[in-house]
Amino acid sequence: MKQSLQLKFSQHLALTPQLQQSIRLLQLSTQELNQELETLLQANPLLERADKIEEPLEIPDNFISAPVTPEPSVAATPEEAPRQEDFGGDDYFEFGSSGSNRWEDSSSGNDDDNDFSYQEAVSLSLRDHLLGQLKLLPLSERDQTLSMLLVDTITDDGYLEQSLEELAEMLPPELEIDMLELQTALKHIQNLDPPGIGARNLAECLSLQLHALPQDTPYVDLAIKVAETHLPLLAARDYAKLKKLLACDDDVLREVQQLVLQLNPRPGGEFSKITSDHYIQHEIVVKKIKGVWLAHLNDEVVPKLRINQLYAGILKRNRESSSQYLMSQMQEAKWMIKNIQQRFSTILRVSQAIVDRQRNFFEHGEVAMRPLVLREIADELGLHESTVSRVTTRKYMLTPRGVYELKYFFGSHVATESGGACSATAIRALIKQMVSEENPKKPLSDNQITDILGKQGIVVARRTIAKYRESLQIPAANQRRSL
Repeated sequence: MKQSLQLKFSQHLALTPQLQQSIRLLQLSTQELNQELETLLQANPLLERADKIEEPLEIPDNFISAPVTPEPSVAATPEEAPRQEDFGGDDYFEFGSSGSNRWEDSSSGNDDDNDFSYQEAVSLSLRDHLLGQLKLLPLSERDQTLSMLLVDTITDDGYLEQSLEELAEMLPPELEIDMLELQTALKHIQNLDPPGIGARNLAECLSLQLHALPQDTPYVDLAIKVAETHLPLLAARDYAKLKKLLACDDDVLREVQQLVLQLNPRPGGEFSKITSDHYIQHEIVVKKIKGVWLAHLNDEVVPKLRINQLYAGILKRNRESSSQYLMSQMQEAKWMIKNIQQRFSTILRVSQAIVDRQRNFFEHGEVAMRPLVLREIADELGLHESTVSRVTTRKYMLTPRGVYELKYFFGSHVATESGGACSATAIRALIKQMVSEENPKKPLSDNQITDILGKQGIVVARRTIAKYRESLQIPAANQRRSL
């Protein structure tokens, strides 16, 4: 085969760095966006927060050469980069409110008395809590050592999952540990706080807590018998068999059940709780104004950015001799300001489109939620479906009914007899409402719920009802039955 050179022309979509940054900023949550901005503010000297601007300055027409488009979508045409010569000493750009609710810099004040640093409370682990109590007991050195060894094997929930026989085999043979010694050490641990610690199963955990109650507690003996022997019957709500075994009536069994239910099945859980600093910050506020539901941006989360006037003045006076580094930083600062504006503009447009389609939800609640998919919003606003997906992920809306993620307003649908569609969210709300109003002695089964919805014109299968009920964490009918 003869080799030859050929010239070929073709077109393909190339993502500019500006467009890539715009797409990435759009999918970030508010917390991640703030972290991104803090990193960029430290790295780019020409970008700063406009926290103390008294009066907004006029923005020249040539400050940003390309028009601002509302959609940072992959399918969008790459925009022309700002020209490096278009900057002035007093020019700045601020997106968001110029009112009084700007972000305040905590380090700007000179009064050290107002600097209150956050101090995290010292958390005590379950192991430290138990070892601290063991050191106060009048135990021999050997008993205390064995007790400490058992403490190290207790799980975060407070259980001793390994048997004493397995623990004895794991210890060095030269210690010559007797099984009776391990049982005694375990008794010492089970007498510590919190009650129920060191149990080997749920029945023993509940029994230890019941034995720790005052002896004059009503029906404590029957509760201990239920915890140690008849716990599976109580979980299955087989009240008829329980009453026969305990030789009691409904009132006594109800008191026994209440006594068992108030116990803690995870006595060590409070020491293993992980405190999280994750806070939900809403980007959109929805209010009803003159009978119309409108979406507004939350000014507190919109960053106020501008070009540093000092560096801009230097570049303006020394255009020919200015360093390439400062010019590139100026361009990146303009891109960031513009992309931040595009981000919040797109979020607002999508949010208002969602509000327009889900007005019945804001008026009547979940039962009035209508089916909605991403493509409907994308077609209405002229956006790409992936752009709508990025906008609605980890972005939140404050409404009179609570704070919801934008993704919450989208959902599948179920057909109705009239040929329409009913939202899955509305069906779940109906199931929740029917269960809350049912007779606790005769709870509704999934088949009965299916029949009730069928009479209302909503055609849904029994397995679908079971799936929605489980997603709401509602037990089955036999587990919801009460005395």
